[in-house]
Amino acid sequence: MAENTNKVVTVNIVTPDGVVYDHHANLLVACAIDGDLGIMANHEPIIAPLKIGEVRVKRTDDPDHEDSIAVNGGFLEVNNNVASIVADSAERSRNIDVTRAEHARERAQQKIKAAEAQHDANEIARAQIALNRAINRINVSKHRG
Repeated sequence: MAENTNKVVTVNIVTPDGVVYDHHANLLVACAIDGDLGIMANHEPIIAPLKIGEVRVKRTDDPDHEDSIAVNGGFLEVNNNVASIVADSAERSRNIDVTRAEHARERAQQKIKAAEAQHDANEIARAQIALNRAINRINVSKHRG
């Protein structure tokens, strides 16, 4: 039993609203600012800022299944076979409201056009972040499991 524990990493994803995800995994892949990170058991301690992207988790209880979670930035900390992600928001693929995400994408695209017409760089940047979040949610929703 102890031998199996050394091959497992616990994955926790937490937002201000509470725990979004908590499972044991063989592999975690997260989108760090400097590139994708693959985390397996016995990984060296690390803290990395995350960008808007998909977190993929290969769970130990079902090796043929991969969970997908839309994460909107945050931080990943790995220490003692625990990978913790703290993010402003995160959503499992099965919980994503695709219609709402598509409307958010449309609103963001409209805001970008309006901001470009006014040459408002700050508003363009804010709308681009909203667009990236909506697109991420739409993409992750396709990986329902």
